[in-house]
Amino acid sequence: MNTKSAHGSAIFIRKETPKDYREVENLTREAFWNVYRPGCTEHYVLNQYRTNPDFIPELDLVMEMDDKIIGHVMFSKASLCAGAEAGTIPSWTFGPISIHPDYKRKGYGLMLLQYALEKARAMGIGFLCMEGNIDFYRHAGFGLASKLNIHYHAEPKDAEVPYFLAQELIPGWLQNNGITEATYCPPKGYFVADENPEAYEAYEATFPQKVKLRLPGQLGYEE
Repeated sequence: MNTKSAHGSAIFIRKETPKDYREVENLTREAFWNVYRPGCTEHYVLNQYRTNPDFIPELDLVMEMDDKIIGHVMFSKASLCAGAEAGTIPSWTFGPISIHPDYKRKGYGLMLLQYALEKARAMGIGFLCMEGNIDFYRHAGFGLASKLNIHYHAEPKDAEVPYFLAQELIPGWLQNNGITEATYCPPKGYFVADENPEAYEAYEATFPQKVKLRLPGQLGYEE
């Protein structure tokens, strides 16, 4: 994809290549540092995910502006547990999606995501679950997953989980797959840093040191 920014700069979205890996991981680290926890782990998740069988290389995309990578998104295979009779049904998710802090709140994240969703739809990907801020993701067509009777594995089934979102990329996908209710579990690969803390710390030590802060809005923050 080629387009122009509001200031006339060239914007190009393409697949990530091996030569981009370190730059993209550093971008992801900068984008998520101290956002959801002191420091972040999203860059390590990405580092490990590229060899994960759930990783979807065709949807591993970077956004460039004037030959500089300013954004990145990756997608993953996932699954829905639809009960004993229906069993487990393949589904999909995405993230992390990263925009460099210097370019946030300028529409680039939504531009990258909308491009990626169109590409996913063209590939036959019919349904996405994800965790995020509905105030942003509603602009890309996402709504509360509970409205579709899709439950989050870590919350009660009758809970309206404000951060658990979903979208049918292909209208009628749930009905066509016989899904009237299901439970979503995030792919195991997203928990790699928590499961391998020593490996994560060794990886994090290869980056320039940054201060980890406990801030309001982070998971588990208490006054």
